[in-house]
Amino acid sequence: MESSSNTSKDRNKSNSCLVNIKSDYFLQKLYDNISKKKKFEIVKCNKKIQNRLNLGLKDYKEYCETFTQIEMEIIPIKDIYSKFINIDNNDELYYHIYFNDNKQEINNKYEIKEEDIVTKIKIIIDYQIISFEYLFKECRCIESINFKKFYRNNINNMSSMFSGCPSLKEINFSNFNTSNVTDMGYMFSFCSSLKELNLSNFNTSKVDNMICMFSYCSSLKELNLSNFNTNNVTNISNMFSGCISLKKLNLSNFNTKNIINMSYMFSGCSSLLELNLSNFNTNNAKYISNMFSGCCKDLKKKILSENQNIKEEAFYDEESDDNDNY
Repeated sequence: MESSSNTSKDRNKSNSCLVNIKSDYFLQKLYDNISKKKKFEIVKCNKKIQNRLNLGLKDYKEYCETFTQIEMEIIPIKDIYSKFINIDNNDELYYHIYFNDNKQEINNKYEIKEEDIVTKIKIIIDYQIISFEYLFKECRCIESINFKKFYRNNINNMSSMFSGCPSLKEINFSNFNTSNVTDMGYMFSFCSSLKELNLSNFNTSKVDNMICMFSYCSSLKELNLSNFNTNNVTNISNMFSGCISLKKLNLSNFNTKNIINMSYMFSGCSSLLELNLSNFNTNNAKYISNMFSGCCKDLKKKILSENQNIKEEAFYDEESDDNDNY
């Protein structure tokens, strides 16, 4: 049987804990932090207090689970003339940006001063954000982006997400979720330093727009899109235009039955020697002119001979004098 002195000690210990935490104050503090979108951590409390707080903690835990963390590593800044993080003013409340692991949130319109040397940026994105359109557009100094935590499935727009990031060399998509994305147009356009992209976990089943998706990724030599689902895609014009280093591409898995616009799709792919379009059919496409403009003559002849479902109009090259040969 437990002694009265021990029982008394336990009661005093429990009461002391209650007095120190003051549950009502604790709950108020909890909700204050939620409203300010700041994380709040319970380090230690006994079961009695935990049970009392469960109702308040339930909302807090659900809120915290909606956070997405994005980490980026960038080169030191020397010149910057525009916003470094391109976030629409209407959405700024839902983005929380920290520079160099600074615990104090930066709210100066996310501008970086010329004298600042930034090596790392952390972005916390609220669950209310469902579009990443233009998120990193023209962030000229970013070299790598790591989506450290990305358990979101409600994002529907990634158009121009990385467009115009000429220093970007690496993107880690290992936790990336694209299951509800419908627009990927211009997503990587003008990312001229990207040499490779691992898109193996991309789900494109709902995407309907891939216009200029990889246009002017001039350093890309190879791209594996074997997992891409294009059943709902209607526009792939200029998708690979300006990819001057791209040497081979296998698009045998592409379903083109709903695609309306294929014009300039491979325009300027001057190094392209292997191109598998075995399942391509342009019968339903309305716009296919200059599809292979700027590609080597041998490649065009090979495709024309191997695939009878691609109209001759696709091989017309407005800048070439050899159009009579196709």
